[in-house]
Amino acid sequence: MVEVKIACVQMDICHCEKDRNVEKALSMVEYALSMGAEIIVLPEVFSTGFCYEQMETSAETHDGNTISRLCDLSKANDCVIVASIIEKQLSMAKNSYYNLGFCIEGGEVVGTYRKTHLFKREGQFFQEGNSIHPIRLNKRDLTIGLEICYEVRFPEVSRKLVLEGADLLVTIAEFPKPRKHIWRTLATARAIENQIPHIACNCTGEGPNSSFFGGSLIVDALGEVCREAGEEECVLIHTFDLDEVKIVRSAIPVFTDRKTDMY
Repeated sequence: MVEVKIACVQMDICHCEKDRNVEKALSMVEYALSMGAEIIVLPEVFSTGFCYEQMETSAETHDGNTISRLCDLSKANDCVIVASIIEKQLSMAKNSYYNLGFCIEGGEVVGTYRKTHLFKREGQFFQEGNSIHPIRLNKRDLTIGLEICYEVRFPEVSRKLVLEGADLLVTIAEFPKPRKHIWRTLATARAIENQIPHIACNCTGEGPNSSFFGGSLIVDALGEVCREAGEEECVLIHTFDLDEVKIVRSAIPVFTDRKTDMY
């Protein structure tokens, strides 16, 4: 039996208020740690929201203060933290911005992922990432498949992550109202079709252009919803036995039965 305790932090992201959001996130991560969580997931661009009007000040380099503070917390507690921020890449001509997903383990950034599928207005401000690969942890025998918000609509993304060895699928999001039924359906479907646990972590609250329903989910490899949030800020916690994936795939051998010569 290989057990891992996961926490999904569903928080109200205060628009463009980086210091306030980071302090709240750190507090909620510490609560998750007090409950025994080993892997803690935060929502998409948790530190600022989509702060387009202040991109220069909201964005950070990959070694900036926000990630550094999460690294310190991760090192002190030997835990894994998964999240995204607005990343600034410095250049001589013009700064480039990305929606940077990252995974921290034991105080070190062990992998990053730049969002490849940008939703509507995001394309005016962000550059697209150009690769999709899972993130292998260094200290734990575990690989995380990370996707960001809109990408939950693209089954090709999660399938590629799983085919390359992901043990857990993680979706971090700012999925807005009124699309709760879409979010829940897609989050569950990605777990079912890939026979993999799925942590789908959304935000809640009000933004300048959207409001959010929360509805974060932790789904097992059978597609059963193990934990589900309402609209309130909360921390969902669940323990997975990762050996269950082998049992599920043995009972219904989806990956063996794929017709790769036809599609």
